[in-house]
Amino acid sequence: MLDETYNANSVNDATEVTNTREVPSGQHRSFLEKVMAQGKLADLYDARDITEVVFRTMRDLMTNEAVDHVAEDLHAPLVENNDDKTIYTATPLATEVEDLWQDTNPLVHFLSRIRPTLKIEDKTFLFRVQQEAGLPAHVKAEDMVGAVFSATKAELPSERIQEIAQFLPGTVRQIWENA
Repeated sequence: MLDETYNANSVNDATEVTNTREVPSGQHRSFLEKVMAQGKLADLYDARDITEVVFRTMRDLMTNEAVDHVAEDLHAPLVENNDDKTIYTATPLATEVEDLWQDTNPLVHFLSRIRPTLKIEDKTFLFRVQQEAGLPAHVKAEDMVGAVFSATKAELPSERIQEIAQFLPGTVRQIWENA
């Protein structure tokens, strides 16, 4: 007979359940673990996918030269000491933060190199992240962008942090500076 017990507190959305895995504390977290923890996400897969969308939107605002400067500085592994490589199965070429920055989709990578920089306003930036990343219902775009920005800034020298800031519009720039 089926279990007839009804749990009114149960959640069907896997992104909204508590993550039972132990996440390393503070400075010992890898890039995606930082994004996951700060963005209040349930798994690394969401952190990876959302990070790629935030990076794509950032790159759309920047010159190729600036994008290349950032890529030169992003060589941290996505996940420290990851024996289970399943985090890479959807993006098999991405093992470092730089890979997500450059974009793992070859077509998107190519198009981002040949198109001119875009003028994107704050609302459009955040809307793109909300829509393209498919954020869980409990996550605000501003908070997720801040989580990705914070993890990214931890990997970059101060000159690169300042270079990126000059390309970001108003509120998004404030999120960058506060991250």
